[in-house]
Amino acid sequence: MKAPSLTIGIEEEYQIIDPQTRELRSYITQILEEGRLILKEQVKPELHQSIVEVGSSVCQTPAELRIELKRLRRAIMELAGKNGLKIAAAGTHPFSSWMEQDITPMDRYAGVKNDMQELAQRLLIFGTHVHIGIEDREFLIDAMNVVRYFLPHLLCLSTSSPFWMGRTTGLKSYRSIIFRNFPRSGIPRSFQSWSDFSYMVDTLVQTHSIPDGSKIWWDVRPNYSYPTLEFRICDVCTRVDEAVCIAAIIQAIIAKLWKLRCDNMTFRVYPLDLIEENKWRAVRYGLEGKLIDFGKQEELPARTLIRELIEWFIADVVDELGSRQEIEYAYRILDEGSSADRQLATFQRTGDLKAVVDQLIVESEEGVFS
Repeated sequence: MKAPSLTIGIEEEYQIIDPQTRELRSYITQILEEGRLILKEQVKPELHQSIVEVGSSVCQTPAELRIELKRLRRAIMELAGKNGLKIAAAGTHPFSSWMEQDITPMDRYAGVKNDMQELAQRLLIFGTHVHIGIEDREFLIDAMNVVRYFLPHLLCLSTSSPFWMGRTTGLKSYRSIIFRNFPRSGIPRSFQSWSDFSYMVDTLVQTHSIPDGSKIWWDVRPNYSYPTLEFRICDVCTRVDEAVCIAAIIQAIIAKLWKLRCDNMTFRVYPLDLIEENKWRAVRYGLEGKLIDFGKQEELPARTLIRELIEWFIADVVDELGSRQEIEYAYRILDEGSSADRQLATFQRTGDLKAVVDQLIVESEEGVFS
C-alpha cells in the first residue's frame, strides 16, 4: 500500500466589511472581477455576496502553507481596500442579519437557495476547510473513521463564532449550530470500506437526493474532486497562525495513523453518539469546557486533552514532518484562548460589538503584511 502524500490544502471564507458601519457588505462580484486577474481560480464566490472564499494551492508543509495563506489574505485585503472595504475572519459576524444579505446571482447558488429555502438564507457562516492528501481510498476511509474522535479537539482550538445577530449566544461555535440544520452535515458514521461509502453516495445520486458527492457536507469527508480527506469542522480561523497550526496538527494526525498502520496497529474507532457528545461540549464551551476521554470514561479539561494529543499522540511524527514550530503555536491558543474567547473578552470590556469587529479586522491582518 502506497504511503499518503500528506499534502496540505486550505480553504478560508472571509467576511467583507464596511469599515464605517462594521456591517457586512455585499461586494463579492466586484472583488471577483479584479481578483480573478490576480488569483485566478483561487478566489471564489460563496452563497452570500458578503462572503469571499480563497483556496490555497497544494502545499507540502505547514511552513509553505503559511506563505501561501499570507499571500491569499494579502491579495484579498488589498482588493477590498481599493474599494474602501475590510476583510475579517470569524465564524459568524457579531451583529449583521442574515435576512438582509444578498444571495450571489449564480445558477449554483440559486439551486442551493431553491433546494434549502430559508436554511440557505440563514447560512451566513464562515469556515476553514483543511485537505490532506491520501491517495489510497481504503486508508482514507480508515483514517476518517478514527479522526472523528479528534474533531471536537480541533473545533475547540478554532471557535470564532460566539455572536449571532447582535446577541451573545452563550456558545463558542454558533456556526456549528447553523450548519447542523443542513442535511448530510455533522459528524459522519463510520464506514467499513470505500465501497461501503461509495454505495451510500451512489444510492443518494440514483435516487436524485444529490447530484454528486460534493453535496455531502460532513465535518470530515472524502473530497469529491481530489484524493484528499477534507476536514470541515473548524470555524474560520481569525489569525493566519491559528489556521496553519490546526492544519499542521491535522497533517500530523494522519501521518501518525499511517505510521500505526505500517506497524499493523490503529487507534480505536469510537461510536458516533459519544463523539457527538464531545462536539456539543466543544460548541458550547470551547477551550473553557471539558471533553470526555472515552478510553478512561472520564471528563477532563479540553486543554488537557489537546495537550495530550500534541504531546503524546502525534509527538513522534512532528519532527519528521518539520512542523514542530507550527504545531506548538497551539500552546499560545491554549494560553490566550480561541478567537471566540478573545471576542467575548473585548465585548465584556467595551460593551460594543463594533469594537469586536474592529478587533477581528486587526487580528485577521496579523502577520499578513510582514
